[in-house]
Amino acid sequence: MIILDYSFIPVIYIFIMGACIGSFLNVCIYRIPENKSIVRPGSFCPSCKKPLPFYCNIPLLSYIFLRGRCTFCHCLISIRYPLIEGLTGLFAVLLFHRFGLSTAAGFWFVFISALIIISFIDIDHQIIPDILSLPGILTFASSFYFLPDMTLKDTLWGVLAGGGSLYLVALLYYLLRKQEGMGGGDIKLLAMIGAATGIKGVFFTIFAGSLFGTFFGILIMLYTKIANSKLKIPFGPFLSMGAILYIFWGEQMIRWYLRIISP
Repeated sequence: MIILDYSFIPVIYIFIMGACIGSFLNVCIYRIPENKSIVRPGSFCPSCKKPLPFYCNIPLLSYIFLRGRCTFCHCLISIRYPLIEGLTGLFAVLLFHRFGLSTAAGFWFVFISALIIISFIDIDHQIIPDILSLPGILTFASSFYFLPDMTLKDTLWGVLAGGGSLYLVALLYYLLRKQEGMGGGDIKLLAMIGAATGIKGVFFTIFAGSLFGTFFGILIMLYTKIANSKLKIPFGPFLSMGAILYIFWGEQMIRWYLRIISP
């Protein structure tokens, strides 16, 4: 007798739902910096502007079936669209595996989705729109309600530490160099991260984000052959990477580090 294992089915459903939301994130990334509605009009080709039928909007599959080209003008479609869909679906599965079907998983999925939008907008335009970060601070300040390990005090300290720490860094840089070295968007982003993760998450994010930024910054300079201290590299994506790392492994990594440095 053959016994079939159906345990993978919920994971597939969760991945599909995550990928569908990832398709919406692509819309937000494209339209928010241009101050366009994320609701209307429907999806259209960025090149020929023609509305796309539903069968051209199936996450991941449409890109494969259309071979990465618009069905009307045959212009190339950026590989980033399916990558964001797949990445969002993957995070949905990872959160389900880590937290199960819980309020914590839902909270972190919304949070990571916001970080994805912010990161790719920052990559494209080197801005973090206030329309995302400021409501994000208020929205994710509800973390004490959805996360069992968070309290209102943790949330408030996280916001203050997140916004305050980067503000002090930016202020010191300006006093020493007489020029801005960090945008206000990064300060508000870290305040948003602090609202969700608390003060421990803030300092972990700064540390991990700085490591990611240094590593990828060196790679970018080597690839572009630009060894210029004034090369502008957006910091938002690296802060987001640090925050996501904290969600999944932050507590374990902090305990591991404390064991190493303890006598």
